[in-house]
Amino acid sequence: MWGLAQVALGGAIGSAARYLTVLAAHRAFGMGFPVGTLLVNVIGSFVMGALFVTLAGRGQHLLLMTGVLGGFTTFSAFSLDAFKLWEAGQSGAAALYVALSVALSLAALALAVWLFKGFLA
Repeated sequence: MWGLAQVALGGAIGSAARYLTVLAAHRAFGMGFPVGTLLVNVIGSFVMGALFVTLAGRGQHLLLMTGVLGGFTTFSAFSLDAFKLWEAGQSGAAALYVALSVALSLAALALAVWLFKGFLA
């Protein structure tokens, strides 16, 4: 139960940080290109890399990595998974994971939009 509480608390913190980051970027750069989301993904991936190295083997990943960064951006987890595959010498699997994640996620989103526009029209 304590692990779930850590993830939930961290998720709340990360989600609030994401909202504030995207809001600040929107105010600074205006509409158009999603600078806020780009910033969140890059910052989250950088912090995930730093925590991956500094927390390795310490068992403190639930609050910070799964919770805070999971709420801030799941892109950081995606980046870490791809990096771990590449670092393990599985460059083909890493490339496939990246390609499939992006392509299938975009396809799933497009399918949902198409289906729900049909249902709600």
